[in-house]
Amino acid sequence: MAKYNVIFVLGGPGAGKGTQCEYIVRDFGYVHLSAGDLLREERQRPGSQFGEEIDGHIKNGTIVPVQITCSLLKRAMENSGKNRFLIDGFPRNRDNLDGWNKEMSDVAKVIRVLFFNCSEQVCVERCLSRGKTSGRTDDNEESLKKRIKTYNESTMDIIEHYRKLNLVSEIHAEKSPEEVFEEVKKVLNDLK
Repeated sequence: MAKYNVIFVLGGPGAGKGTQCEYIVRDFGYVHLSAGDLLREERQRPGSQFGEEIDGHIKNGTIVPVQITCSLLKRAMENSGKNRFLIDGFPRNRDNLDGWNKEMSDVAKVIRVLFFNCSEQVCVERCLSRGKTSGRTDDNEESLKKRIKTYNESTMDIIEHYRKLNLVSEIHAEKSPEEVFEEVKKVLNDLK
């Protein structure tokens, strides 16, 4: 069986990952899997074996164990019937990366890492404004500070790992969504 082709989409909270993924799905036909959304859905699912554990991690701004996240990603890939995926907000740290390599290397191949680079100030402003309408419990200042600290301490290590493998495309994400997408399109057209 052919492996799933995966693009990891990384960047701080509010860097525009979700918005850019919507555009990529629309124009390039990838399936968008948000690790955070899958975890939030699983947390709400009645009778979930992982629900309570996920809930604790989300409230504390800590990272959910990688086996849980990988199993949810794998299940979503299998259920989709497709083979090109954007995975947004994962891997978050070295443990996630090692877990992905262990659990998923037989079924999926990382073809590119899109890194949306955005200043902390812009990220915070975007999240606080999103929080007014999103209903997301983690779009508040206190939770954001924890999320940005976690991101800075852990996720940059992942970017560096993939940079050494020449898989990272860094995109400056402070412009308008449309302008950012112009950069994204150049990257994806080169993958064809």
